[in-house]
This record gives sequence, C-alpha cells and structure tokens, in this order.
Amino acid sequence: MTVPGGWGRGASVAGLAAVFLAAIAVQAAAIAQTWGGWYWVPGAVSAAVVCVPALLGLRRPLWPAVAGFGLAAAAVLVRLAGPDLPAEPSPAMTLGLAVLTGSALRTLAPVRAAAVAAAGPVLIIAGQLAAGTPSGGLAALTALDGLVWLAAVGAGLPLRLLDARARRVAEEVRRDERLELARELHDVVAHHITGMVVQAQGAQVVARRNPEQVGEYLGEMEAAGTEALAAMRRVVGLLRDADDAAPASPGTERLGALVERFRRQGPEVRLSMPDGAADAQWPPEVTTTVYRVAREALTNVLRHAPGARSVTVTVEQAPGGVTVEVADDAPAAPARHPHRGGYGLIGMRERVESLGGSLRAGPRPGGGWSVRAELPVPAGEPK
Repeated sequence: MTVPGGWGRGASVAGLAAVFLAAIAVQAAAIAQTWGGWYWVPGAVSAAVVCVPALLGLRRPLWPAVAGFGLAAAAVLVRLAGPDLPAEPSPAMTLGLAVLTGSALRTLAPVRAAAVAAAGPVLIIAGQLAAGTPSGGLAALTALDGLVWLAAVGAGLPLRLLDARARRVAEEVRRDERLELARELHDVVAHHITGMVVQAQGAQVVARRNPEQVGEYLGEMEAAGTEALAAMRRVVGLLRDADDAAPASPGTERLGALVERFRRQGPEVRLSMPDGAADAQWPPEVTTTVYRVAREALTNVLRHAPGARSVTVTVEQAPGGVTVEVADDAPAAPARHPHRGGYGLIGMRERVESLGGSLRAGPRPGGGWSVRAELPVPAGEPK
C-alpha cells in the first residue's frame, strides 16, 4: 500500500479549501439577498474559522475537531445571547464540521470518534433552540444540517472499516512471511546440527585410530556451530509456528529459470548478475530473499504494468551485502501507482527489514517502476 506524497496531499487540501470558499460565498450571497445589509458577515466569518481547523485535521483530527466544534458552539451561544442574526450552524459551517466528523470517524480511537460524531447532532439541536420557534426556512436549514451530518457519518464509517481491513490483511501478510522465514531457519539450523553430529561421530572413530587429527574435526564442528548460531541470531525473534516443512531455499541459480518463465508470460526480461554469483555462498535467508523479491517485483509488473516493454533484474554484490533491483520501463500512469505497493511488497519489506536490510519501491525519474532491496551479509559470513 503506497501513501500519497506531498503533492497529492497538497492538492487534496487545496481542493477542499476551494469547496469551503465556494460554500461560504454562496451562503453569503443568499443571506445578503434575503436579510440584506451586513448580515452575511458573521456567518461567513464563523464558517471560515471552523473550516480552517477542518483543513488542518485531515490526518490528525482530534484537536482540530475540538477547536472546530468549540468555535461552532461559541457561534451558537452568540446567537442565543439575543442578536438578530441568521441561524447557526450555517450550511458552510456544517460542511466544515462534517469534514471533521468524517476524519474523526476514520482515524480516531472508538471513544473519541463517537464523541466527535455525537457532537454534531447536539450542536444542530442547540442551534435550533437558539433560533427560537422555527419557521419554514429554519426547519429546512436544520434538516439540511442533519443530512450533511448523516453524510459525514456515512462516509467516515465505511472508510474506517476499509482501513481496519487493510491493516488486518497487512498484518496477516507480515505474519505469514515471518512463519516462512522461521521455517527456513529451522531447515538451516537442522542442516548444521546434522553435520555437527556426523562430524562428532567421525571424531570418535578418529580419536581411537589417529588422535592427532581430532583437532581438525573439532574445528569443523566449531565453524558449523558458529554459522548456525549466526543464522539464529538474525531471525530468532521471528520464530512462531514451524509445524509444516519448508521447501528447499532457492539459490541464485534459480533466478535464471525465474526470468525465463516470466519472459514467456510478459515483456522482455534481462538478468544481470556479477560473475560467480551463482556460486556465492550467501547466508540461506539472504539467498532466498533475493529470489523472492525478484519474483514479487516481476509479478507486480505482469499485474500492474501492461505497458512495460522490458524489465531488468539486477543483482549486485558488495563487500557489505547484496542488492537486488527490478526495474521496468512502463509509461507513467498515476492511476496505477497506488496498486504497485500491494500486500506482496508488505511481506517482502517485513522479510528484508527483519534481516537488517531496506526495501524501496516507487516510480523511476525517467518513467517506469523500480523495486530495490539491499541486504547486508554479516561480517565473517562466506561470500
């Protein structure tokens, strides 16, 4: 899941501000035509001071909601004090309160969200009481305020449910990735321990026949134990359930088969690897992660970049680690960008970061999309 950048947020705020200004202008014109004189000024000012917190509270609505509803309540109290002014909350003010209500229902904790949502009807009722015996126009205004509040609730609650579902699915993806990594760790450690047992048995036989060679066996056992402990330290915090046996970890030699398979399904795919990468003895969890990042990124190209003509898979080896990057040349299409960082990349990011690495996914400056993972190879590991 990708989050809109600063330009997207700025455009959203600017668009909403334009809607607020239009609503205030229409309301001022209607009041000036109906009431005459300067009566449009108080309503326009009060609506503007409520709409400002609404713009500020799109992402963190708690305190903007408190400020917005507090200012609206103050406007109702001023009307209650006796001045002959149009009723509050006005339609433009109600629009700002509706944005605050919808944002609060989407993002705040349940109790706080319910409190903000309940403040709307209370304010509407207080406004009608402050206006005295309703005329037909006032009754219509109150009904309009109620409909706007219902629309805010109807927009905020479904978005809250969708966000909760997205978080739940993302957490399930992370959990599945941790389970898979734990199973792979089980295989790695079991392999090393089996080797240590065999070496210990051999050392017992050699000790009886040629005692001076026992040291060599003990050194090999120490190296195997050190490798197993290093693997365990890297991912032991992710251990959960390992009931199922994991498949064999794919090595870098499998990248060629992966690229060939995707080449038959989609655009031309080029693989670039350093000489000797197929024989590089990276830690098993690093080798597996390189393969899975490439597979997930190529899958995303097939799903979300039908205009791509070519894809490049690049694996680089440096003294401190391994880098894998998958880049396509699909033409820019803003509509598809939000879908390129789906749940598969959430799982890959969980795996990469658990190994101490980093993963970046996003549009390339010259067009197309890039997924790049950097994985450290701990000092002392074979390369």
